[in-house]
Amino acid sequence: MTKVDRRIRKGARFSKQVQAFVKATEARANEVVRKTALGILANVVTASPVDTGRFRGNWQVGLGDRPAGTVDAEDKDGSAAVSREGAKLEGVELGDTVFITNNLPYARRLEFGWSRQAPKGMVRTTLAQVNEILEEAAK
Repeated sequence: MTKVDRRIRKGARFSKQVQAFVKATEARANEVVRKTALGILANVVTASPVDTGRFRGNWQVGLGDRPAGTVDAEDKDGSAAVSREGAKLEGVELGDTVFITNNLPYARRLEFGWSRQAPKGMVRTTLAQVNEILEEAAK
C-alpha cells in the first residue's frame, strides 16, 4: 500500500467520523426542539385559567400549518391536552414551524387580562420564560 493509498483511507475514516458527528448532532438538536416545544405547550396549558376546562382542552398543535377549529374537550388539569397535542410533536425536527394555538372565540380576551386567574395571559408569560424552557430542554 502506498502513502497515497494510506492517506485516502485515513481521509475516508475521517469523513465517516464527521458524518457520524453530524448525524448525532442533528439528532440531539431535534430532541431539544421537541422538548422545547413540549415545554412551551405544557406551560401555556397550565397557565391557562380554568372554569369548565374547555379552554385548557382546546390548545392545539400544528406542524407547518396553524390548526383550525376547536376541540370538543374539557380538561380541567390540562394533562389530556398536553398528552394529546404533545404526541403531535414526536416527529418535529429542527427547522419545522410549530404552531400552538387556542381557537376559542374568547382566547384573545383571556390572553390580555380578562381572567383574574391569568391576568398577564398565558402565551406572553410563557414566552417570557422561553430561555428557561430551552435550557431545561438542552440538559
